Order: sequence, then structure tokens, then C-alpha cells
Amino acid sequence: MNTTWQERTGAPLESNVVLLLWSFTVSAYPLGGLTGAVVAGPMAIMLGRKMSLLLNNVFVIVAAALSGFSRRAKSFEMIMLSRFFTGVNAGVSMNIQPMYLAESAPKKLRGAVALTSASFTALGLVLGQVVGLRELLGGEESWPFLLASNVVPALIQLTALPWFPESPRYLLIDRGDKESCISALQKLRGTSDLSAELEEMLAEQAAVEGQRAKNPWELFQNPSLRWQLVSIVVLSSAMQLCGNDSMYFYAAYVFQEAGIPRDKIPYVVIGTGSCELITSVTCNMIIDYAGRRPLLLGGYIFMAGWAIVFMVALSQQTQISWMPYLSMACIFAYILSFGIGPAGVTGVLPTEVFDQMSRPAAYMICGSLLWFNLFLVGTAFPFIVKSLAHFCYIPFLVVCVCTALYVGFFLPETKGKSFLEISEEFKKRNFKTKTRAGFYKGPEEIKTTTL
Repeated sequence: MNTTWQERTGAPLESNVVLLLWSFTVSAYPLGGLTGAVVAGPMAIMLGRKMSLLLNNVFVIVAAALSGFSRRAKSFEMIMLSRFFTGVNAGVSMNIQPMYLAESAPKKLRGAVALTSASFTALGLVLGQVVGLRELLGGEESWPFLLASNVVPALIQLTALPWFPESPRYLLIDRGDKESCISALQKLRGTSDLSAELEEMLAEQAAVEGQRAKNPWELFQNPSLRWQLVSIVVLSSAMQLCGNDSMYFYAAYVFQEAGIPRDKIPYVVIGTGSCELITSVTCNMIIDYAGRRPLLLGGYIFMAGWAIVFMVALSQQTQISWMPYLSMACIFAYILSFGIGPAGVTGVLPTEVFDQMSRPAAYMICGSLLWFNLFLVGTAFPFIVKSLAHFCYIPFLVVCVCTALYVGFFLPETKGKSFLEISEEFKKRNFKTKTRAGFYKGPEEIKTTTL
């Protein structure tokens, strides 16, 4: 930035201005993600799940073009815009992809299918770490190609996704097109015996008949969605406030203290991303057998335990010779614990606990919290480190413990259940709350399947 500015004006930038511009560049990505999360809901409703994903690739193609030509144009502003559009693409896809996959999957495989979104996100992280090595695209001359390489998955999706059908539930419940729904199911299942699954979808359609797609603020106003909303707020916030991303902040320092040469650290850091990929794939394989609650509960309990060990290891880093190795083990263990549950299961739950009319708005809330908290942690963590030093993981420890308690006591299991069965289970909780508060109006409310 300083070199570009000096070439333009003949005068260098002051150090505080360089820091400010760098902060804007870093913040552009979560800001774009927040924007994408907000527009994802209306896109999913008006355009459908499939068309929204196809259109979303425009953002990343524009971002790749901006970053790819930024050096030739001598414009750091193009990099800022590139990061913003990349964030928009991520915000939209992280909301609509799990929605599309879960709505299209059979009940028994819904968790595994929807979780593939998290697995490929982890794969993208590892690939980014690999191609970012100095020997590949991380060198001085090739970094524009590194920033523009995110166009590759967009081109793959633009080539492959048109051959896949739209979400059957969207076709039937949102558009009322039963024939297209049956055609989509036949393509996805490869069988003509669809009576049981179609009957289940027709029951869902009847449950929301006469309703329109809800806005996010309407979810907060609806008492019958109270526990569903609390659940996604808690879990979506915890996903960023648990401290997993901050482990990457400490990785280079801990590896250096463990005696790893500075020029070899980027190769070791690839191992952290590989841990998340391995556990994400493992979670994908076992989620429909183990269930959602055990994976979430185990993930947060293990993270809480490793956070304590990590803080102790950091405090003794310079006193005991083998402590840097324990700190290094804690980083890998923490990321493994995050990947086995919270990383993937959190994105699946909004599809399962909300009905068709509430689902896009729920993902808007979920995604907005995720991106806002990412920005919050990124901004606040340096100050937390400065204030608490080696005990900087105490706030994350509190988040992990509180989230584990919530999952253990309040979150119902959704494994192998239809969307209506899950709605009925939450309805009992919501009406139980209303009974205690004195708002119960009679048995006729329990009989309806409308949320």
C-alpha cells in the first residue's frame, strides 16, 4: 500500500494511515460476509436455492478479477473491494448451501449430506494454506494469482450445478409445483417409489398452508419459535466466540517456541487446517449414527478442557522445556475438537429446527451472528491478549462451558426425525413455557402443526 501510494503522490503514507488501510482491508471480508448473510434470505425465497447459488458465483468472479488485476492497475482499493465481494459470496453460500442440501437429502442421510458443505469449507482452508506457500503462489510476484484462485471452485459450480435439480421442498411448498417436485425427487433418488417421502412433504405443505415466508424480526415476535431461535442464536454465536480461529493466531508463536525453524512453520500450519478437515470428514461419516447433540456436546466439552491446558502451558512456556510441545498439542487438539462437532453441526440445525417459511429468515439471523462475531473476535482478541496475557482463553472457556450446558439441558436430538416431528418436539417446549407464563389457550393449539 505504501509503495503504491508513494508512486501515485511521491510521498509515503504515515504508519498510522497504513495501519488504518490494512484494517479496512482485513475488515472488508467479514463486512461482505455479513452483507451476504442478510441478502441470502431474500435470494433463497425469490430465486430459489439453486438459482441463488448459481448467481452467487458472480460475486466471486468479480472479486477474482479485481484482485487478479490489482497489481497491474496499482490499486490497493481493488483488493479491498475484492475482499468485500469474496465475503458476500461466502455469506450467501454458507447460508444457502446447507439449506439446499438438507432440503434435498433423504431423512436418514440429511445430516451427512448437509455437512458436506462444512467438509469442503475445511478442504478449501487446507488448499488455501498449501497454494499460499512461497514455493507455489505465495511469492512476491504471484500473490495476485493466489488471491484470484478462488474463481476455480466458482467455475466448477457454474459447470456442474445446472445439471442438478432445485430443492424438492422449495418446489412443492414455496412454489406449489407438485410435478416439478416429483421430477426433482426422481432425479435425486433414482427411483419411482416416492410415496412415503412425498407424503411427508405434503404434510409439511399442509402445516404451513396460507403462510408466507417470514422476515427475521417476525421470528423474534413469534412465541412458538422461541426455543428454536434461542438455540440457533446460542450455537451460531458460540461457533465464533469459542476461540477456534484465535488458535491460528497463536500457532506461529507456539510452533516457533517449540523450536520449529521460522521458514518451516508454514508447512506445520498446514497441519492445523488438515486437523479440521479430518475431523469434519469424520463428523460427516458419523453424524447420522451418533446424532447432533453428542457431537456438539463432546466438541465443546473437549474444547473447554483443552483451553485450560493451553493456558497453563502458555503460562509455563519459558519455565519448563517441554511446555511448548504441550502448547502445540493443545492447538491441534482444540481444532480437532472444534471440527468433530461445532464446525459442521451448527450449520445443519437451522434447516432442521425451522419450518419452510421460517428457514431463510433463520439462516439470515444465524449468518449475521456468525459474521458479526467473527469481526468482533478479530477486533477484540489482540486487546484480550494484552489484558489477560497467558490467560487470554478464559472468555472462550466460559463460552464453551455455557454452550455445552445449553446443549446438554435444552437442545433436543434431531437425528432421523422428519421436519414435522422436530417441529412437534419444539412446540411442546414452547407451549410448556407458555403454560408457565399463563398464556396457554387450550388443547386446540397443540393439535395444529403450524409453527
